[in-house]
Amino acid sequence: MPRVVNTIAEWRALRAAHRAAGRTVGFVPTMGALHAGHASLFHAARRDCAVVLASVFVNPTQFDEKHDFELYPRMLDQDCALMDAAGVDVVFAPSVAEMYPNGTRYAVTENQFSRELCGAHRPGHFDGVLTVVMKLLQIADADRAYFGDKDQQQLQLIRGMVEAFFLPTQIVPCPTVREADGLAMSSRNARLSPAERALAPQFHQALVAAPTAAAARVQLEAAGFRVDYVEDRDGRRYGAVRLGATRLIDNVAR
Repeated sequence: MPRVVNTIAEWRALRAAHRAAGRTVGFVPTMGALHAGHASLFHAARRDCAVVLASVFVNPTQFDEKHDFELYPRMLDQDCALMDAAGVDVVFAPSVAEMYPNGTRYAVTENQFSRELCGAHRPGHFDGVLTVVMKLLQIADADRAYFGDKDQQQLQLIRGMVEAFFLPTQIVPCPTVREADGLAMSSRNARLSPAERALAPQFHQALVAAPTAAAARVQLEAAGFRVDYVEDRDGRRYGAVRLGATRLIDNVAR
């Protein structure tokens, strides 16, 4: 099983030893509730690096609703079993107090792309994401960090932040992992009812097949989805929809 550390000091002591030995570190930040999509990130890090570090931290500052944060599944033992099978060496699982010793006085804000697409429907969400990723990248001090293409807007914002603040970690994008029916893997899929799960693959199908973003929206609404947005930009189609209480996001190259 991977070694679990709960404090920044514990990881930094390990990191110093790896650095002295010339070992490269690959880092995968997660919020836990892991699935095969996360495993693909761990495998990529294992392929590239001598040491694989994963974090498991349910970040309170990126949730729109306190209720959603409280309901987010915490299953560290189960997650560690998956990480063990995927070759993770160390798990950083800090408390909220460890990550936010000054509360929320300090934050990272991006003023353009973070206000669009998901940001237009989830005000403040990307401030929380960028702030915690900045903290985690500073703590991990990794050579490479791995993020999935499914969260494409998040990926672009993180890459921009790393460039803007001259962080030395290389951001490595990894392909979206999908279920056999095309639904992008997500921890949120477990919240879908059987009827919602049967309908969910039509989201990806519409993004791929509809001739325009507007046509995809009409198709999805007719099927019973509540559509936050479907937009084409820079050679990619982005979408976010809701089924019951569950929000799904996806994107495809165009």
